[in-house]
Amino acid sequence: MITINNIKKSFDDKEILKGISGEFHQGKTNLIIGASGTGKSVLLKNIVGLIQPTEGEIYYSGRNFTNCGNQQKADIRREIGMLFQGSALFDSMTVEQNVMFPLNVLTRMPQEEKEERVNFCLERVSLQNANKLMPSEISGGMKKRVGIARAIVNKPNYLFCDEPNSGLDPQTSIRIDNLIKEITDEYQITTLVVTHDMNSVMEIGEQIMFLYKGYKVWEGDNESILHADVEELNDFVFANKMMRRIKSNL
Repeated sequence: MITINNIKKSFDDKEILKGISGEFHQGKTNLIIGASGTGKSVLLKNIVGLIQPTEGEIYYSGRNFTNCGNQQKADIRREIGMLFQGSALFDSMTVEQNVMFPLNVLTRMPQEEKEERVNFCLERVSLQNANKLMPSEISGGMKKRVGIARAIVNKPNYLFCDEPNSGLDPQTSIRIDNLIKEITDEYQITTLVVTHDMNSVMEIGEQIMFLYKGYKVWEGDNESILHADVEELNDFVFANKMMRRIKSNL
């Protein structure tokens, strides 16, 4: 579980996050949603430690990540897997080398064990024959799956996904959503997904936090979101015609 208490973040005199609190539960796909510019990615960066909150505290399974020492922060970071928005693969490395990278940096695992772990993770994302391919030789959806394999190769307790469906077609997006959900269930990871994709919300949103202008204004699950009596949330959810049709049939 990850707990955040009264997280505030300002850049110069502009306050981006305005006192956000909440919990992200183990074994669930926890989503942070909202329109562009609402603070989703800034909150994610605070939680993973890429930036420091102006105020507030972040706890990983009861451990204070905000105010702990460098060694404990390093220990917690070893438990984190990250899927970046653009996949962030190294162009000069093969698929296999990309997935192995965290093992090379964070562990002293023997080479044979590294190769076994990489092969297992690639097979888990249905890329068992892609080891020697370069990123330039694979599709966008395959790159996302390589990114997921890399994110789980070190057996993380926490998985963060920043706009995992960005730039993907609807069918591939569904496949990525299902893969994230399956991995979360299978390994009982605390998974946190930042997205503005309503298809993802409806498919895998077990716990959802909605941000608006730096505030948390609603939280719930994908069953209750269509019935929420929050104007800003409804404007976001029913912004497209398909979702408006769903609401009209409720």
